Amino acid sequence: MSTNITQNLHGLCPKPFYQSSNFPTVGGHIDGRLCTKLSATVSCCLPCPMTDWTYPDSFNSMSTVANWITVVSMICCAFLLLSWTFLPVEKTHRHYLSICLTLGICLMNMGFIIPLAAQPDECFNEITPHSMETSAVCATSGSFLLAGGWAGVIWIFLRALSLHLQICWQVVVGRTYMWFSQALGWGVPIIGLVLLLVFSGVSFRFGATCHINHQNSLADFWIPLLVFAGLTVVIQFATFGYCIKVYLASLSDNAASTENSNLPSYTNSIRTMSPKQAYRRVRRVVQLQWRGIVIVLIILADVVFFSIVFVFADNTVQQIKDDPTLSLPWVRCLLASGGDKTKCLDLAKDLTISLPTVIAVLILLGMNGLWLMVLLGRWSMFTGWVELFQSCGGRRKKEFVSADARVEAYKEPRSYEMLSRDSGKSEFVLTPLSAAKSPTSPRDGRRTPDYFGGAARYKNDDGSFGPTAAYQPHTRSFSSPKPPQQVSWDNKPQYYSRSPPEGYEGMNPLGMNRI
Repeated sequence: MSTNITQNLHGLCPKPFYQSSNFPTVGGHIDGRLCTKLSATVSCCLPCPMTDWTYPDSFNSMSTVANWITVVSMICCAFLLLSWTFLPVEKTHRHYLSICLTLGICLMNMGFIIPLAAQPDECFNEITPHSMETSAVCATSGSFLLAGGWAGVIWIFLRALSLHLQICWQVVVGRTYMWFSQALGWGVPIIGLVLLLVFSGVSFRFGATCHINHQNSLADFWIPLLVFAGLTVVIQFATFGYCIKVYLASLSDNAASTENSNLPSYTNSIRTMSPKQAYRRVRRVVQLQWRGIVIVLIILADVVFFSIVFVFADNTVQQIKDDPTLSLPWVRCLLASGGDKTKCLDLAKDLTISLPTVIAVLILLGMNGLWLMVLLGRWSMFTGWVELFQSCGGRRKKEFVSADARVEAYKEPRSYEMLSRDSGKSEFVLTPLSAAKSPTSPRDGRRTPDYFGGAARYKNDDGSFGPTAAYQPHTRSFSSPKPPQQVSWDNKPQYYSRSPPEGYEGMNPLGMNRI
């Protein structure tokens, strides 16, 4: 029964072609059919999908491998986004230009991951591919792919523009540029996606991922996309040219005033910098931004490569539709072989892009997330996650506590405590400020070091003072050698040994607890 139905669908057309009049004129992407007229009333169409007839069977398996690379790329992007969200900035060095670019790459990756998970049927019927009206998977994957392509191009443009303003024009990009970037970086992709879905649409034209249709595609997608890519190329190479100019100028700068100076002669006018000072400034910026520069170049190359390849493939299919004689040798081969495509693949190469080129495009698009991980990821992110998990598990890092706040046993207590001369054991904690105000006890014969009177001045039992060095007033000295009145002293009595302990001669008490 099914054989008879298939035979009826072939109609007057030889196998493997189908007669178009046997199929409805609505549903799916009608313009996606590849048909040629045998007569005024008979039109024969190639079975869907077209790639099954123009490429070897390895095309599907190799495209699947490219999609799995995209899955790994998506995992890397998710790791970066989670790290930027939950880890402190000193671990990640996050920036909104990096975050938004990663989000754009995630959108593009979803365009390949959704078909990999859904395994959709590419064809509405035997000769008609699905469109976004007849397949939800097609609409979703195509929208993600095109929006991600737009977002990636716009955000690398904004990143290149930011670097150009900093290096060439000494402009400090701030909050104004951030809001401008957010408006342009997400506004243009949203508007562009709406326009291309309305005026062009997407359908299964090239593998399991939906791409933009030929109608109006140059005006609403490819030309604007390549314009922004071209602007990015111009800005990036203008920045490189300026860096080379500054470097060459620095080689001929032998002024003695700039040999040992890293800063301009006065900071109010940065334009007064000498060539060597300008070179040092540019070098510092490039050292901080080289990761972003490499990311811009890689993604820009991927987008331009993908655009050129797909536009060429789209134009080739359209030329075959407009002039069927171009595919006549290949059609004759299929008719003579009874529909065996393997015998005609050599002739199909003249009508399509080579398989290595196609797979290279898919793999390069899928590797963008891996490049982001290599260039924007840092080893400190991994250590940050380890520390975060340890803190969640109760293994918190022990913090330092000053000797003034907490009494603990230290390996070398001499630097923190006053020692008993008789026992050699630590008895009481000495705070340097309280030592100067502690009372003396004539009964036990103890004497108190007078820290503010000199390095070797002590109070005796009868109230007199021993030998002392001449007092040298500080540049911000008070009327007498005693501490400022605003300092709060601890009046709690303390007990001290008869002589100053070993290691305290000449010690500055205000610096005893410095870390």
